[in-house]
Formats: sequence, C-alpha cells, structure tokens
Amino acid sequence: MVVDTTICGLKIGDRYPAQVMGILNLSPESFYKGSVVSPDQVLETALQMVEDGASFLDVGARSTWMFSSPITEEEEAKRLFPVLEALVGNVEAVISVDTMFSEVAEEALKRGADVINDVSGFTADPRLADVVADYDCPAVIMASEKCPGDPLGMDAVMDSLEKILEKAEKAGIDSEKLILDPAFGRWIEAKLPCYDFETLDDLERLQVFEKPILAALSRKSFIGDVLEKPASERLYGSLAVAALAVYNGAHIIRTHDVAETADVVKVAGAFRSRKAVAKEDCYEVSVLSIKTPKDAFREMQKLGTTEAGSRVMQNKSLQLTLKIKNLTTTEALILKQEMLARGGDAALERDAVSHETEKTDVLVFGTLLQLEKLCTKLEGQARKLPRIANLIRECLAERTNPEYRYSR
Repeated sequence: MVVDTTICGLKIGDRYPAQVMGILNLSPESFYKGSVVSPDQVLETALQMVEDGASFLDVGARSTWMFSSPITEEEEAKRLFPVLEALVGNVEAVISVDTMFSEVAEEALKRGADVINDVSGFTADPRLADVVADYDCPAVIMASEKCPGDPLGMDAVMDSLEKILEKAEKAGIDSEKLILDPAFGRWIEAKLPCYDFETLDDLERLQVFEKPILAALSRKSFIGDVLEKPASERLYGSLAVAALAVYNGAHIIRTHDVAETADVVKVAGAFRSRKAVAKEDCYEVSVLSIKTPKDAFREMQKLGTTEAGSRVMQNKSLQLTLKIKNLTTTEALILKQEMLARGGDAALERDAVSHETEKTDVLVFGTLLQLEKLCTKLEGQARKLPRIANLIRECLAERTNPEYRYSR
C-alpha cells in the first residue's frame, strides 16, 4: 500500500519528497488578511514562491472562512481569470484553482489551469465532477458531507472521502488523478480543535485509499486555539503542524509561507521512514498500518471479500497490548486462562504462577474481538473481575475518543 503517482509531471508519493503548494489568495474576505495578494502583485509573488520551493500554486478568489461574506460566482470569476492569464505560461509551477463551482472551474481550465481544488468534495456543485472528468484533470477533493469540512472526527472524514471517491468513479474521473484533503480547520461551529488534532495524529489512516494526501494546515484556527494568537502570529505553529503532517504521511503541504515551510518539509521528510515492501516477479509483500477495524474492513472490501465476512473479521485485525495493574494472583491467573482459551495470551510476574506473591501486574495480548469476549466472560466472574472488565472497556473506548485523547 505505497502511494506512487504522477500529477502534472510531478512525482507524488511515499518514496518522494513532499511537495509545497503556495497559496495565492485573491479574497479580501479571508480569515488571514496578511495573505491577500493584489492582482498587480500576483506574478511577482508567484515567482518568489516558486523560487522559495513551491511546485504548486493554489489560486483562490473566494474565501471559504465560515464568517466571511459570500460573493457571487461572477465576482469570483472577475477576480480569478485576469490573474490566471498573468500566471499561465509565466511560472514554472502547477496551477491549481480553488473553486467549488463548475462554471468557474471549466473556464479556469480553458484558461490553462492544471488542477481543480474543490473544498466541497463535489457537494456544492455536483456538475463539477463532470467537468473534472471531461477535462481529465487532477483534482483535490476535501472531506465533506453536506457542506465543506463538516465531518467531525477521523472516522467521519474517512467515510466522507470514501463516498466522494465513489461519486468520482461514477462520474468517470480517473482515480489516479485525485488528491485527498482531510479538511483541517473550523469549517463549522461544531468542529472543535480536538477533531483536527485527531486527524493530524491519525493521518496515516488515509493511506488505505492509496491516494496522495494534501494537508491544508496553514495558520488554521486550531493552531490559534493552542497558541491563543491571531492568524498573523501563527507562523511557527503552522510550521510545527506541517512537520507533523509530513512525518505522518502527507504528500503535499498547502501554505501561505512557502520559504519557511519548504525547509520544514525537507527536514520532516528525512525523518519519515520508508514502508516495508518486498517484491519479486509478480509477488509483493507489504506491512499495512491498520489502526481501526473499519480500516481493515475497507482493505478487505478492496480485495473483494464479502461484506458479511469483512464485518466478522474486522475485529480480528487489530492486536493490542493492555497493561492491568494490581490484580490479585488468582485474578491474574483466571485472566490468563480466559485469554488463552480465546487464542490470546497474558504475561504476569513469575512468582504469581506459584502464588508466591499476592499482587501482580499483567500484560494482556489480544485482538479487539478476543478482548471483547474476555470482558463478557469476566462480567460473570467472582472477585473484582467484573470491575476489571468495565475498566478494559472504558480504556478501549478512550483510545478512539478524540475529546478524551486531546483534552488538556
């Protein structure tokens, strides 16, 4: 499961350095006023971004900040098209256009744009998927359900991207030309910072889709919530999360600050380890990073496994090690026997086996399915084992709860 593709002549994937996408912001309504570029400065700014390390330039004329005043498609086009005419043929970079609307996108492609960046994931204007298919151009699709960026939590991000990819396939879009954006930022009121923290922490989960990952993190609200600073003072916070994103698997970093981000991307990329893959003739063996049963379900569905079979097996896909402290020797031995009976195991202090100690800590090794069956069994046992079962369940629930994981 190695990402390896070419977008407009650029090699994108796990084996290549991450790319930098510079933001050319034409919208005065933007949340970050310092990023707005006047039309007469666009070419100069773009050339500097390319010199500083940008291989993509993302041109946007409509602010998607939830507090910004909306503009018409006519106004968006009026701002955008003259700038495209100034850029196309004059900068050595892939030109991306940030728009949600099919008519704007089609006219932009006619004027030489290379990529469409749709933050609505084909939800704002369904015809946009047809335009992308007709022009056979690459597209960035952002996780969205009813409106841009509304999925709450990584599971919801994954579900929405899966649906968007299905929609793209039905529209006839070449799946090799799609780039995934997990929707960092507070797109809706309900989106708390913990959801962005979870997405960044679990970014590697997106690799189940085998598509390039774009991380649009620059100066976003969750950085401001941590630093308690306005957008104009979030540079260093943006660089920190850019490094984490590259380390966790991002292939493209979208940024307002190209020169600084380019350095960070290079260093973070040097620390990112290669995936274990062995090939010979037609055979290939790779190690998958499966973090949730649902990710295993998706992998099995890609193989063609039956849905019923995938659901049965998904809880067998994830092996966990739990540490339980201060069990009595008798409780520990019961727990070990119950795990062995279910195909798992448990390790405990040597003296506990011969009852030479009253208390022991225990390491429990098992799949989610084995642990669930263990808890069910322990609930009917004597001593404090029902309480241990409740603690195991509570611990497993906390492991996937973003509000718990990132509360401070």
